[in-house]
Amino acid sequence: MQKTISPQAPNPTHSIVVPTIDWHAAHEAVGAAVQAAQAMGIRVNVAVVDASGVLAAFLRMPGAPLHSVEIAIDKAYTAVSFGLATSQWHGALQQHSVAVREGIVLRPRFVAFGGGLPVLENGQRIGGIGVSGGSEQEDESCARAGLAALGLAA
Repeated sequence: MQKTISPQAPNPTHSIVVPTIDWHAAHEAVGAAVQAAQAMGIRVNVAVVDASGVLAAFLRMPGAPLHSVEIAIDKAYTAVSFGLATSQWHGALQQHSVAVREGIVLRPRFVAFGGGLPVLENGQRIGGIGVSGGSEQEDESCARAGLAALGLAA
């Protein structure tokens, strides 16, 4: 006779539930950001990461700068990591010590210029979107279009 082991629910003191963006929303946001870029006449790379900073969707428009591939991904990663738009880091760092201001910008994957936004749903970080290839303002505008397509605000 084979013994059946019944699964036990995780102990709530040892785990948490982390809401994260689903694949459909990630792809919808990328598509909307690319459409915004096309309307502006620019070529960009767009990345969406989940709540853990793992890539969930990506699109590179033909002719977008190659180096901007990783920059777009890192903008999304930075935005979800801290829940702060990457364009806000310059001002935010002015409130910190010199050690923090000079040290954090040396961290791998940290981006402190515009184009990355956290994806927030009901006040919870569920992901990040990053756009790279245009100016900082153009990139952020495209990222906002991605959020707007999901009915979310920056």
